[in-house]
Amino acid sequence: MNPFLPISAQKDLVLASGSPRRKKILEELGFEFETIVSGVNENECFIDDPIQKVKALAELKAAAVRKSCPGKKIIGADTIVICRNKELGKPTDRKEAAEMLAFLSGKCHEVVTGIAVIAPQNRRMIDIERTKVYFKELGSREIQGYINTNEPFDKAGGYAIQGLAAPFIKRIEGCYFNVVGLPVGLLFIMLEELETL
Repeated sequence: MNPFLPISAQKDLVLASGSPRRKKILEELGFEFETIVSGVNENECFIDDPIQKVKALAELKAAAVRKSCPGKKIIGADTIVICRNKELGKPTDRKEAAEMLAFLSGKCHEVVTGIAVIAPQNRRMIDIERTKVYFKELGSREIQGYINTNEPFDKAGGYAIQGLAAPFIKRIEGCYFNVVGLPVGLLFIMLEELETL
């Protein structure tokens, strides 16, 4: 259990995600929880506005898992990268990964995570967290070297701030854990507020 949240707020948690990064964050916070992959296909969400899209996907993931465990608190999340009004998801191949990293090179981009918590009696909280990330200029050798590690391929924007891409980051403004995939401060606020609903 985490010492900074009431025990009642931490009981019966389920993470509706297959992300090893989100799972690790919750484990390191001391939470006891189940992990169930939602099965929601992110490519079948046709909402144009990226902010509304991450919120909708987070809620859809939580709602899908809630069907199998209605008496528990379900956490759903979805993360995207936005750079100069362009949405960057997970690269599908080496070429797309190289294009993403070259596009992010020397620029500031925004990482946006939608997070939804659905609790019994259909209590719901849905919100977003935004973090600005500043990349240094990347050379083609750095980009190709990073792609050769295979790290970019299941990451929004094609990089992992907590992994081998750490030297690419000049600075961030906002929540570091949001860039990893789960905004911790916001999640704590949501779990506490759910207790008062």
